Amino acid sequence: MDYTNTLKYLFDSAPMFQQIGGKAYKPGLGTTHSLDKHFGHPHRKYKTIHIAGTNGKGSCSHTIAAVLQAAGYRVGLYTSPHLVDFRERVRVNGEVMPESYVIRFVEEHRPFFEPLHPSFFELTTSMAFCYFAEQKIDVAVVEVGLGGRLDCTNIIQPDLCVITNISLDHTQYLGDTLPKIAKEKAGIIKENIPVIIGNASGSVKQVFTKKAHAVGAPLLYAEQAMKGYQATHVSVQDLRDCLSSSQPKTAQEVEDLQQLIAKDKDLLRYTCAPKLSEAIYGELTGDCQYENGRTILCALRTLQEVGYTIPAGAIRKGFGYVCELTGLMGRWQKLQTNPTVICDTGHNVAGIRYIVQQLTAAMQNGTGKLHIVFGMVNDKDIHSVLHLLPKEAIYYFTRASVKRALPEKELMELATEAGLHGSSYPTVVEAVKDAQTKSLPEDFIFVGGSSFIVADLLTNRDALNFH
Repeated sequence: MDYTNTLKYLFDSAPMFQQIGGKAYKPGLGTTHSLDKHFGHPHRKYKTIHIAGTNGKGSCSHTIAAVLQAAGYRVGLYTSPHLVDFRERVRVNGEVMPESYVIRFVEEHRPFFEPLHPSFFELTTSMAFCYFAEQKIDVAVVEVGLGGRLDCTNIIQPDLCVITNISLDHTQYLGDTLPKIAKEKAGIIKENIPVIIGNASGSVKQVFTKKAHAVGAPLLYAEQAMKGYQATHVSVQDLRDCLSSSQPKTAQEVEDLQQLIAKDKDLLRYTCAPKLSEAIYGELTGDCQYENGRTILCALRTLQEVGYTIPAGAIRKGFGYVCELTGLMGRWQKLQTNPTVICDTGHNVAGIRYIVQQLTAAMQNGTGKLHIVFGMVNDKDIHSVLHLLPKEAIYYFTRASVKRALPEKELMELATEAGLHGSSYPTVVEAVKDAQTKSLPEDFIFVGGSSFIVADLLTNRDALNFH
């Protein structure tokens, strides 16, 4: 088989949650352990870092991988879902797994795994772990697929566990309350392995504290541990002003500022006295990154304490060049100016709340109109999300090219009931093109609501003539 037919085989023979949702969900680790035994437990041949959470785990995984990569480690990165190419899920030092490996893995091991009827994610996880072992990586950053306790990544014995935050998502699988969801995600906490919690309070915090105490895992809440942490939005002009100011700077700071100015992008500036003597500039600028940054810095400090060599320069480079180093896409990603076009993969109530907050700030600073290209999948809390969205925007309701996508006309009917107004389009490309046609240079176009809407956008970006 060639690569295209190999992917078709994988998608057709192994149920993929990305496409069909709950029918592809297989709780339990029985098949995972069978696959792992067959492949010789490849994840034991390198160090691992395990990252779970409702939102932010992708950004945290990519940034931690970028920092370790900048520190000189050979880093595997396993994340999901993919946006454009299946191979995005499995990277070594930012480079995607080659097509030839996907073909070889399937051809060599089909006789074993076909009788097991593994899910797409179970098979992909085994493929990733085997590829990392073959590539002789030093450490793998492994993002949980869904939940934690019964997720097939939960066979690793990591050096560090990170749980970013808890909010309501995938409630049909993980539970319908925050403590129930927290209990599932706390399933990655293991004996004597340090765990970082990015954001938790009340009954959710009690779940994590109880589990960590039960297994003797050193526990840190990033909000408490990172005293003095601050994150502020800075423009390119702010960077220029900083460079030209009389404030004393090291030669490295001057060089970093010059390189960041050359990127011509707004950034987030992180400081955390007294541990960080110099500011860190991050290229991920979504409002959710304020919280993610603190979680990441707390995790990096803990990795240093358990023996990782991570110099300050590597932290600065990892934050400042995470997209370039790891290929990360879809996090408040700017695709065009005049009019501005931004996409973001936020897809649940907590994620959309951050996006709306940022859209509100953007429109307060501008004079144009807000155009929103929007679609969702059918297993989300659609009503709650729609009631968060700004009513003054012009909407372009659409659907992604996955079976789980909510039909665009049905979405528009629900949105109209929520006080939102616009038109419907059968494809993301048609919706974006109409938004482009109707927008003036000073306007703002946002594309999102689902990872799959962003995936369709990025897959077809050449046809949309972004400039």
